[in-house]
Amino acid sequence: MTKKLIGNDRREAIIGWLQQAKKPITGGELAEKANVSRQVIVQDITLLKAQNHPIIATSSGYLFMQQQAAQPFERVIACRHHREETKDELYTIVDNGAMVKDVMIEHPVYGDLKASIMVSNRTEVDSFIEKVEQKNAPYLLELTDGVHNHTISADQEWKLDKAFEALKQKGYLFK
Repeated sequence: MTKKLIGNDRREAIIGWLQQAKKPITGGELAEKANVSRQVIVQDITLLKAQNHPIIATSSGYLFMQQQAAQPFERVIACRHHREETKDELYTIVDNGAMVKDVMIEHPVYGDLKASIMVSNRTEVDSFIEKVEQKNAPYLLELTDGVHNHTISADQEWKLDKAFEALKQKGYLFK
């Protein structure tokens, strides 16, 4: 049995684990490493974020943002489509060399809502779609009649242009 980590020691360990990770780490995996409940990890992550640690929650787990490869080019694109077209929209972006960082909507009550996606290849898209389906969770676009924005990024600006044009040809861009 692993030693139960307490308070600041546990939060320092979480930062270390996330900084060393090559891929996202789930709350359950962090809980197992620290020998605490997943809820304790969620609380710790909240405290670490409040202390300005660059941790984001994605559909695949937690990421420490400084570990990400530099993607100097970024663009926000406005899209509109139905739930069933989400996988194709995401494939279209990643197949053209861009990463989908997030999805954003303007909710009539809550204002701007933003969720991290962080997918850059078909395997990551498939994992994201599978998690949404397993949880029977709505996509944010369902709250706004399909209208939403994505922040996309790439290491070359032409990849953003190519993804944009491919989305335009498929009719996914909002006019």
